[in-house]
Amino acid sequence: MQRCIDLAQKGMGRVAPNPLVGCVVVFGDEIIGEGYHSIFGELHAEIKALESVEDKSLLGSSTLYVNLEPCNHFGKTPPCTRRIIEAGVPKVVIGHRDPNIQIEGRGIEKLREAGIEVIEGILSESNYELNRRFLTLHKKKRPFIILKWAQTSDGFMAKAGDVKTAISNEQSKQLVHQWRGEEQAIMVGTNTALIDNPQLTVREIDGVNPLRVVLDRELQIPQNSHLLDGKTSTIVVNEHKSDREHNLEHLKLDFDQDLLTNVLNELASRDIQSILVEGGAQLHSSFIAANLWDEARIITSPVTFGGGIEAPEISGEQLKTESLGNNFISYLTNSRD
Repeated sequence: MQRCIDLAQKGMGRVAPNPLVGCVVVFGDEIIGEGYHSIFGELHAEIKALESVEDKSLLGSSTLYVNLEPCNHFGKTPPCTRRIIEAGVPKVVIGHRDPNIQIEGRGIEKLREAGIEVIEGILSESNYELNRRFLTLHKKKRPFIILKWAQTSDGFMAKAGDVKTAISNEQSKQLVHQWRGEEQAIMVGTNTALIDNPQLTVREIDGVNPLRVVLDRELQIPQNSHLLDGKTSTIVVNEHKSDREHNLEHLKLDFDQDLLTNVLNELASRDIQSILVEGGAQLHSSFIAANLWDEARIITSPVTFGGGIEAPEISGEQLKTESLGNNFISYLTNSRD
């Protein structure tokens, strides 16, 4: 099962809104076939694993391991359960059930009806961690929310005034580009857009650009801003208009009526599994106050400002820490959730 998880991770950032899935076929003590879902719309892991087995006569005495319940419906590809049954595999071991309303145990039921022995719940916690974005979308009906900010060692996110000042080092900046490539959407507010003029794209590594979501109540962002360049899909949430032109969409919402919840609902309706919040102190504090976050990644630099805009206060369970040069990164999970 751990091999399934390792394979599944290779699809990170490329298979959403589908889940991360890896699959291996075992005959005796030997892996005779394996595969993973690599790109949305292409073959699923189970099909790839079955097709990779050279001696198909061994399938009738083999066990198929997969980290998530096989699908039992027609989508962009045929049902995986049908292919497993047709292959004659007598035993299937599953890491975690699929909460998608189209599946929800139906895949397991179909396999058992065909006389296949099904074991489930193997490395369930690790499998939940792997697909926490997908599972959050289908269980909580909102994207998985990651808060990310950089702060000085004396607790400030920025200097006072409209001044753009770098805090994190080059290694941390490269890691942030990796994070962007792993999530489906990225969000900032008006102040960050005006002061930093960020591109919010993946540049330091090979990856897919996330959907850019900008909260700009009064449409203050100038037309020459990077965020309005149309180079990648962008939603500008505002209070004045809704329209769409190529990659740029304006979405009108009431900023005084559960704004964050309504934005998240809109993203969920578009099958957006995850969002990386890269805004300033005000936007992050709003998410924290509403208890709308799942994970926080805080980059602390030895730089000191002595004053300015304070970093948000946040409490959670520490997942891990790491050092990148002179930067220290703390990963928190929401213990109040």
